[in-house]
Amino acid sequence: MKVPSYRASWLLLACVLSIPAVHAEPVQVMNSGGFSAAYKALQPEYERSSGDTLSTAWGPSMGESPQSIPNRLARGEPADVVIMVGYALDRLIAQGVVDPASRTDLADSRIGMVVRAGAYAPDISTVDALKKAMLQAESIAYSDSASGVYIERELLKKLDIEAAVKPKAHMVEKTPVGQLVAQGRYALGFQQVSELKPVAGVQLVGRLPEAVQSVTRFAAGVPFAAKHPEAGRKLIRFLASPQALPAVVASGMDPLPGQ
Repeated sequence: MKVPSYRASWLLLACVLSIPAVHAEPVQVMNSGGFSAAYKALQPEYERSSGDTLSTAWGPSMGESPQSIPNRLARGEPADVVIMVGYALDRLIAQGVVDPASRTDLADSRIGMVVRAGAYAPDISTVDALKKAMLQAESIAYSDSASGVYIERELLKKLDIEAAVKPKAHMVEKTPVGQLVAQGRYALGFQQVSELKPVAGVQLVGRLPEAVQSVTRFAAGVPFAAKHPEAGRKLIRFLASPQALPAVVASGMDPLPGQ
């Protein structure tokens, strides 16, 4: 067997060392509830393929809680990517917080309803059935984000049950609605389907009828203050890619029209 010369070995080592290494970045992400399940499913694959490490802060897209994404950004918490309700992201763009050129739609999200596992599951397949279920329920909970805002400000009026339901309806901050339903604290719970599906101890009854459904589009963007903006854009391209779509759909979200 021919043994490589010292000079040949040195040249081989020099060539190996001259190959540029993949430059990994620590990417700070702020993510709201609706896209959380899809993001968690996709994170390991993305970190393996990109070499980047994702560090995530969780919070609603809006609201007064300290954990909300707008409040986190206002306090100066770092973020290379924000994933949130599209119209809430548009507000941050209008305020000069997020780069409008980075804005990317990711998926649509619909509202669903759960009951405690093993409890009676009322029919909500039609508008009349939904109205009856809400009138007969002992208590109702919904989130302080997009889905709950819609239910409190619009759905109850559309169904003409605001006066009857408001006294037993509660807007929940921070805690996932499904968790409180699983604990027996509320009879019916409404939130984005993708936020209800991962919760143990509840049964997903179904989605709101399409005639009174509210479709929330989730989107992502890069704040102007991002320390790693290019890494942030790379992550957003991945989340919006066909490669990510199966995990997005499995989470309970819907593809964008045309996908």
